Amino acid sequence: MENLRAHDLFGGGVLGQFIASAPTFFPAEYVEEFQNCFDRAPPVPYSEIESILHEELQRPLDSVYEYIDPVPIASASIAQVHGARLKSSQKDVVIKVLKPGIEDTLVADLNFIYLVARVLEFLSPELERTSLVAIIKDIKESMLEEVDFRKEAVNMEAFQRYIEAMGFDRQAKSPFVYHHCSTKRVLTMERLYGVPLTDLDSIRSLVPDPELTLVTALNVWFGSLISCESFHADVHAGNLWLLRDGRVGFIDFGIVGRISPRTWAAMEIFLASFATEDYNAMASALSEMGATGNDIDVDSFAKDLQKIFSSLQQELDTEIIVAAARSSDATAVSANVVVDERQMNALFLDLVSFLIF
Repeated sequence: MENLRAHDLFGGGVLGQFIASAPTFFPAEYVEEFQNCFDRAPPVPYSEIESILHEELQRPLDSVYEYIDPVPIASASIAQVHGARLKSSQKDVVIKVLKPGIEDTLVADLNFIYLVARVLEFLSPELERTSLVAIIKDIKESMLEEVDFRKEAVNMEAFQRYIEAMGFDRQAKSPFVYHHCSTKRVLTMERLYGVPLTDLDSIRSLVPDPELTLVTALNVWFGSLISCESFHADVHAGNLWLLRDGRVGFIDFGIVGRISPRTWAAMEIFLASFATEDYNAMASALSEMGATGNDIDVDSFAKDLQKIFSSLQQELDTEIIVAAARSSDATAVSANVVVDERQMNALFLDLVSFLIF
């Protein structure tokens, strides 16, 4: 943004948080600017943080923590993080504290945005085809979950169980949650020491192959889509750390996603239908996944899909590149099909038009 920073324009409010949480709806430069300002929001005075801790924990802080660093490690739009040490175990921890007044402001502003979307759909019924209200409702629910740290604790523990169950505990880790000093507005968790994956120079000093670290992170994350109760839905380099012991640390589980077994089953049918060119199965699977309206004519939709994929086979200008690699006992041949990107985009637009109209 030129001349004015995002924080100056919107005061770090919920509209900015909404823009930062919906990168597919707004220009990339706006999304990037708001994400930056929400990662570096002005800190709340420690006296206010201390008052919230007293109110939430309902006991003297010196009976829980050996000390709390009054200087925050990080200050975002919703929460502030302070380093501390537990009194009983002498473990290093971080305390994530919900900023005062955030929840009320969030509810009021999100309700307003939702109401505006409903009014727009009422005034312009064609907007209903874009699922604007449904999308805003999903974002609203996700953002409200982010201010309930009890849910974040559940998400974090589910992810760690997945890591252990899949045998990834030597490659990845999420923080341990200390429930005796965690509430809806306070989350006390293990402090992980390392560097974010954005700090390439530090990563190179810790491991010989930074690319392998990134591949490990992606493998663990992709596995969670299938094998975990929920998956980390805010995966960017700032939430992925290379720890001192070489593992990848996943932090900040305020925003997660879930894929139901029903949806996964439909996705498997959808993928299998490509091999068999079973367009009726493909249409049924897309409908089951919620990609179409409830009143879709599956037979007509299947014919439309057949038309699209026939175009892929007949109308695209394709270039086949064949590569052969000979070894001592066999010859392997592979082929790549290169298509005109403009033609492919036009076909995808046709498919989208069938889905929403």
